[in-house]
Amino acid sequence: MAERSAPSRERIVAGAADMISRRGLSATSIREMAKHAKAPLGSTYHYFPEGKQQLATEAVRYTGEWVARSLRKELESGPVEGLRAFLALWRKIVVESDFHAGCPVLAVAIEEPPADEIPPAVAAAAEVFAQWEALLTASLREHGTEEEQAAQLATLVVAAVEGTVAMCRAKRSAQPLDDTAEQLQALIAGAIKH
Repeated sequence: MAERSAPSRERIVAGAADMISRRGLSATSIREMAKHAKAPLGSTYHYFPEGKQQLATEAVRYTGEWVARSLRKELESGPVEGLRAFLALWRKIVVESDFHAGCPVLAVAIEEPPADEIPPAVAAAAEVFAQWEALLTASLREHGTEEEQAAQLATLVVAAVEGTVAMCRAKRSAQPLDDTAEQLQALIAGAIKH
């Protein structure tokens, strides 16, 4: 019975991702992440004995894979459709959170690491960004875009969307994302060979 009532590891990770997306990593304690996930602190340390950095790393990977699943599915219909889905996903997050949540991957990536150290969560963020770029690059290549241009466009898309999500939060408006969407769609449409 105790097993069933214990919070799942995934629920704790998802709660941590949400909390980091709202407050950043430095401003969030493991206690707050556990509370946000409605999990006892003991359960949180049971699943994440290395503490906050381990939980943050898992939260980044969880978000990365969640977004990648959506991207993979939508990119089957082509790069423009994949881009639209990527943009729609982030638009939904910022609007439904009343501009309080952004991307936990970005939130972790912009934290200042200790001197001469790359924390595991920051390394995970770099891997997630690379994964998203690789998915977009592959789709562009499959639709006739030259290799270097495909890679550069993929980087532009990820960077633009991540930056625009931050702008939406600051301006408390989805307009920056809508404007960015229009321009990115035009760039992608122009780069693919139908």
